[in-house]
Amino acid sequence: MYATARRHVLSGIMADIRNVAILGSTGSIGCSTLDVVRAIGDKLSIAVLSAHRRLAELCAQAVEHRPRWVVATDRHAGSQFDWSRLPSGTSVRTGYDELCELVGSADIDIVVAAIVGSAGLTGTWAAVAAGKTVALANKEALVVAGPLVMDLAKRRGATILPVDSEHCAVFQCLQAGRREDAARVILTASGGPFRDWTTEQLRDVTVEQALAHPTWSMGPKITVDSATMMNKAFEIVEARWLFDLDPAQIEVVVHPQSIVHSLVEFVDGSVIAQLGPPDMRLPIQFALTYPDRRPGPAAKLDLTEALQLEFVPADRERFPALALGHEVARAGGTTGAVLNAANEAAVAMFLDRRLRFTEIVPACRAILDNHDFDPNPTLDGLLRLDAWARQEVSRWACT
Repeated sequence: MYATARRHVLSGIMADIRNVAILGSTGSIGCSTLDVVRAIGDKLSIAVLSAHRRLAELCAQAVEHRPRWVVATDRHAGSQFDWSRLPSGTSVRTGYDELCELVGSADIDIVVAAIVGSAGLTGTWAAVAAGKTVALANKEALVVAGPLVMDLAKRRGATILPVDSEHCAVFQCLQAGRREDAARVILTASGGPFRDWTTEQLRDVTVEQALAHPTWSMGPKITVDSATMMNKAFEIVEARWLFDLDPAQIEVVVHPQSIVHSLVEFVDGSVIAQLGPPDMRLPIQFALTYPDRRPGPAAKLDLTEALQLEFVPADRERFPALALGHEVARAGGTTGAVLNAANEAAVAMFLDRRLRFTEIVPACRAILDNHDFDPNPTLDGLLRLDAWARQEVSRWACT
């Protein structure tokens, strides 16, 4: 299931110190995680920090937090970098295999899976296989291999706690009633910068416009996914596997203020919502300290000021990615791996100005429709299709 009690959670009281590994510490989620650790560091200790090529930032983080290990997942970049500024007691490792070995160490209690895209699947898989508590920010792991990851978690006794604000909200709302009495899960979406644009206006979207998110501060790939609503498509798939839902139970509404992060409707008609300012430090802290709640660095919602909350049905004509999300959630098998890989390649081409904004989702649709579907793939099979889909996007875009 999405969360199980583990040995370091005793009667709702946190263990003395939880040792944390942050996979992707220089990204937005990684940096926000370090903010949380600064604020409640008496109970959290950084054991591992990893980055791919932003090694100067990684080194600066290590100087402050003094982890036992830092990992450069890009072996070449790691071998060329000057690590002389590292504090004594911090060792350097390079490559994904070294990272996977470290997350399985008995010294690690919580693994924050914050590497963006399918590249994060490797570390997430290793952490789940080692039976760790995984604070999952890398939604692609469940989009690509949801059934395999959840089955592995069940067999190895791992705990998966969602860090996505929407799924963290659902997790909290579900605790208001019996799981079997939950009728619907409603994921909220900001709508991104183009929620009021016509389909004609969307044809001329620039990279700069797509990266100007009105609410959240995120990396470029995730920001573009928010603009196309592909991130919400992925969240539909993630919710399906994380909470063992029928895809028909998952809906999306546009909520521009990003105050209500998601809602759960129970069979009696009661709707439970989780509210808070758009600050990723809140769901991160919840995952790091669960089941405890403590004061932290996240902004607080001030209800003494006037506040208007809007909810608008998602326009599926303007945002066709949502249909892909429900389709993949229903079909399972290889569809998630193909959709994710095609989207990553298409977004990269858009950011490189080689693909129009309005071509991203059609490219994904074309690749998804033309792949050899397997309802019960192996992990190796999913990784092969990941590579195939990326190549196909380049060919499709050139036609």
